[in-house]
Amino acid sequence: MSIEQFSVRGRLADTGEGITGDELQLAARNHGMPLEGLRYDVTPPGLHYVLVHYDIPATNAANWRLTIDGCVEQPLSFGLTELRAMGRRTVRVTLECAGNGRAALQPRPISQPWLNEAVGTAEWTGVLLSDLLRSAGIREDAVDVVFTGADHGVERGVEQDYQRGLSVTEAIDSGAIVAWEMNGQPLPPQHGYPLRLVVPGWYGMASVKWLRSIELIDREFNGFQNAVAYRIRKTPEDNPGEPVTRIEPRALLIPPGFPDFMSRHRFVASGTVTLQGRAWSGWAPIERVEISVDAGVSWHLAKLDAAGNDELAWRAFSYDWDATPGEHVLTVRAHDASGREQPIEAEWNRGGFANNTAQRITVLVT
Repeated sequence: MSIEQFSVRGRLADTGEGITGDELQLAARNHGMPLEGLRYDVTPPGLHYVLVHYDIPATNAANWRLTIDGCVEQPLSFGLTELRAMGRRTVRVTLECAGNGRAALQPRPISQPWLNEAVGTAEWTGVLLSDLLRSAGIREDAVDVVFTGADHGVERGVEQDYQRGLSVTEAIDSGAIVAWEMNGQPLPPQHGYPLRLVVPGWYGMASVKWLRSIELIDREFNGFQNAVAYRIRKTPEDNPGEPVTRIEPRALLIPPGFPDFMSRHRFVASGTVTLQGRAWSGWAPIERVEISVDAGVSWHLAKLDAAGNDELAWRAFSYDWDATPGEHVLTVRAHDASGREQPIEAEWNRGGFANNTAQRITVLVT
């Protein structure tokens, strides 16, 4: 049997088909952030969402090398000590998986079954990617920058190292860093120890973990994760589709009160209930957030906390709700300064990517 025959192909769930064993296995390996974790300005590493495409590789900071080569004036190789000597930059970045919200779609793409929790915000410390590229000297023929991680596997019949590419302009202007710390500590294994890329504003697939090489090439990168996997397609014939890039605006509420174990429906006492949450966008700073307590019939402006220095990190909001007895459906939507508005229902696509459909929470007020 060949690799292509042994590898599972992508598909859509049949009508009425429940979560598959393969999806359950992925969900056990990869975890979202419990929504009560939104209370933290900076997500503790154990609560931050995790998506590992293949295996967490065995790595060692003591002998780790990062190479920069290709269309450069001088190929370079760095150990962690040499990277740290180039200076430190700490940035607060909200990362969200491109498939966040996929599991609620109909029909459901068979893949990692995210609901709303594939997000987290951390403070990443490292060296600016632009400084590393300039230290090697960017040649005029350089078009794209390819980032290769140490994780290796098979996806839809294609054996590969995990690789992503950015244009030279995106790589320089994005504010990306090559990071060795998360929240002031060495990267945890599942978050890319000892070295990873962090690209502010982009969905998480761009932030390659266990980073071992950076190559500048004289053409557009057509690797699997750029040209095949992370593309928005409406039909099988929709090729190549639109690339998945920056994070669409989204707001999430911290679920109020206390939950039912199975359904996660919420229970709160009547009276004033302060609803709180976070909103973010990879395109521009959050400009306003609206909350509905009647399933979207009416909307109310939330109060935004003061903006921080990192404009693409999430922003806290709150709203005082006069909760009256009965069942209520809470929902929330974000607007950013670029004019993008979070939809109540996002458009469907075959990969379940960039699905920023508004959150709904069912609450019983007693």
